[in-house]
Amino acid sequence: MTRKVAVLGSGSWGTALSIVLADNGHSVHLWGRSEEQVTSINEKRKNSRYIKDVELPDGIQASTDIRTILADADYVVIVVPTKAVRDVIQSALPHLNSGALIVHASKGIEPETHLRISEMIHEELPEGHNHPIAALSGPSHAEEVCYRQPTTVTCSSEDEEAAKSVQDLFMNQSFRVYTNIDIIGVEMGGALKNIIAIGAGMTNGLGFGDNARAALMTRGLAEIARLGMKLGANPMTFAGLSGLGDLIVTCTSEHSRNWRAGKRLGEGISAKQVEDEMGMVVEGIRTTKAAHQLAEKVNVDMPITSELFHVLFDDKPPKEAVAELMGRVKKHEVEDLKLNDKDPLNYFEP
Repeated sequence: MTRKVAVLGSGSWGTALSIVLADNGHSVHLWGRSEEQVTSINEKRKNSRYIKDVELPDGIQASTDIRTILADADYVVIVVPTKAVRDVIQSALPHLNSGALIVHASKGIEPETHLRISEMIHEELPEGHNHPIAALSGPSHAEEVCYRQPTTVTCSSEDEEAAKSVQDLFMNQSFRVYTNIDIIGVEMGGALKNIIAIGAGMTNGLGFGDNARAALMTRGLAEIARLGMKLGANPMTFAGLSGLGDLIVTCTSEHSRNWRAGKRLGEGISAKQVEDEMGMVVEGIRTTKAAHQLAEKVNVDMPITSELFHVLFDDKPPKEAVAELMGRVKKHEVEDLKLNDKDPLNYFEP
């Protein structure tokens, strides 16, 4: 069935998902803040700011008027940086169609509150609302999705039928969608991998090789899982698309803005200079702060996240951070192998 889908956020990822939806025959209404960008999409069929070389399907229409975008929409797809989620929901709220399913494809944790994005959305909606909320996550560079290259993601919701509905909405021959009922794990994996991607880029900027990156990714996954499990996630989720899959793609590709930011940090550029230079939100920087705060709050040891926090926010030299990590006290890699160990969290001992 053809559905009307409102996509809130006209960046590279919002554009990519709009292409998937239009390819599936849906009526896609893309909201952006820039009149110039909207005009380019509608008249030239190009999002020249983000995806310059891709012609957009006719099924995508753009507007800066959020009321027009949301009118009678069956699905609302939120694709904005974490820091903009609350403002966008507040702007959308008066115009939401009753029962519209809300899907977010953003990846982050809110500093101070330490809430996941689905929790932020739920908090902004009125009590007793009838809007199912789902998260779409996984290894998915926007550039490759725009070129219809094979991509596989997962959709999660506390409402299993909502997740299946989103699966049907997006899935096609080049964009495969799985479902997962563990929304805590899916959102935490998608958010925290951005921290590790900054670290992976930093190893490259420091001139280190594959050994260092592999070590960082492996131990990074361990601390992602450790925090996620503490919050109630299923450990198997972190071996899936929104965990290991997203970690691999984000830590090994120049498409990743978090990797590029980390590389510049390793080359000696400050975090402030990096953000100014890139001209786009580097989600992992904000998430590093939130995850560091959350880990201290729930008493979970995250040494990589901790060292990156000090590099980003305390101007600690990257080489000193690496020395701290390499000089830590001796540990078992897989503590769960001890026969007298009853605590599954210790499988991912720091």
